[in-house]
Amino acid sequence: MSTEQREDTGKDAEHRPWFRRNPALNLTYRIGVGVVGGLVLVAGVLMIPYPGPGWLVVFAGLAILATEFEWAGRVLRFAKRYYDAWVAWLRRQNLLVKALVLAATGLVVITTCWLLGAFSLVGGWFGLDWAWLQSPIFGSRG
Repeated sequence: MSTEQREDTGKDAEHRPWFRRNPALNLTYRIGVGVVGGLVLVAGVLMIPYPGPGWLVVFAGLAILATEFEWAGRVLRFAKRYYDAWVAWLRRQNLLVKALVLAATGLVVITTCWLLGAFSLVGGWFGLDWAWLQSPIFGSRG
């Protein structure tokens, strides 16, 4: 749906047509929507492998972008369709497959915690200075 078509439907907020009349304000508004939507989208993508609202944040970022960009609406519909298909597929699977998906998610979380040095930090609280707790990225604590 083009911006003109959205304007004709009356679904726009009352301020949006006012922005469209001024090209500089319109561009600024679109850049602002792009930056905010892009940041929310990137945050959601980073949260996908972890338990929590990763996909919800991705969809929110795409919805923000879709208010101004046609391509984002298409991507949002595409992503929702494939997310729903993935959830439906996972529901049909037996307990072993569900447990493997859960184990893979847990492995991603544990690996991330190790890489970021969380195990070394918590180990330090208890006086454990084991070498394998150290992050390979951040090295020793000093």
